[in-house]
Amino acid sequence: MASVVPVKEKKLMDVKLGELPSWILMRDFTPKGIAGAFQRGYYQHYNKYVNVRKGGVAGVSMVPAAHVLPSYCLSCKELKRA
Repeated sequence: MASVVPVKEKKLMDVKLGELPSWILMRDFTPKGIAGAFQRGYYQHYNKYVNVRKGGVAGVSMVPAAHVLPSYCLSCKELKRA
């Protein structure tokens, strides 16, 4: 049975493996499209973790953690030499 939703409008998690190449080719890879994707991701994160009634430090602490962990992994070679 064919899907009712067009491939272009599906989310990545709903795309089947055979539809993946055509789904990727339909994405907008212009600078405006990439900026829009980052903006949507930011607002999804903000509304899920930061802009809540009973907020905690979890949403805000994810941003520094996303910076600290890769930085530590990159400096791991220098730490092993010391």
